[in-house]
Amino acid sequence: MRFSATAVLALPLLAAAAESPFAQYKAKFQNFLSSFGASAPSTADKVEPVAAPAKAKAKKVGPKKIESLTLHGWNETLFAPVKPGATSPEEWWVLITGGNKTCFGATPITPHNIDAPTLLTSILMTGRCLELEKAFNESAVKLATVPKSPHLARLDCETEPILCNSWSASAGAVWAFEMLPSPAPINVYWKPLNLSSTSTKDIMELNDKPIPESFRIIDSYFHPYNGVLHQYGLAIPLAYLIWGLNVLPSWAMMLIISFFSRSFM
Repeated sequence: MRFSATAVLALPLLAAAAESPFAQYKAKFQNFLSSFGASAPSTADKVEPVAAPAKAKAKKVGPKKIESLTLHGWNETLFAPVKPGATSPEEWWVLITGGNKTCFGATPITPHNIDAPTLLTSILMTGRCLELEKAFNESAVKLATVPKSPHLARLDCETEPILCNSWSASAGAVWAFEMLPSPAPINVYWKPLNLSSTSTKDIMELNDKPIPESFRIIDSYFHPYNGVLHQYGLAIPLAYLIWGLNVLPSWAMMLIISFFSRSFM
């Protein structure tokens, strides 16, 4: 059997024509597999879910700041947090404290088994207000976590006798001020405290009730804002006079009395 050159060249074309239907189906099947593979990633391609961050630790809250009131700055200190036009008062608690003279004598110290730091503290902070100051300082830590707790301050009658005399304030009490923008009247209350048995719990309980229920209102000539002596500018001169009489020795007072008594005779 003889084959011509044309027939030989046509054989590959016939074979390609015969395989073309199968090639088309094969290509479609491969495309299907590839599309399915793209929609289902392998384990290696999977993205691990990001773990939720650990809950941040609660920030430790420090104690509330305790301001120190002085003769020439107490009014500015109490008015500092008051906003113009405010209708709700800013509440202040002022601890009236002092040292040996203003707290009725030194705190008894047992000489046995007392360490040097305790002895030094007792010498520097003599007077029966030591325990009261400790309880007030500890309450500043707890009040820092209480919403809308009062501002805190202290008035040391040992170092600020004129201011204490102008208020007629004595050590061993907490004064509560309800500060409003000037010229609104300001209510002032006070609460006497036991110098030897007052604890932090006792001070914290004052915050559980409204001020009028826990404190006694002050309504006297020495009222720091509404009193007659302060309104007419007489409180400070009178306070200096009281202070002068207190610092005079007894013999000098007797001499003055004797001098005046003789002058009238």
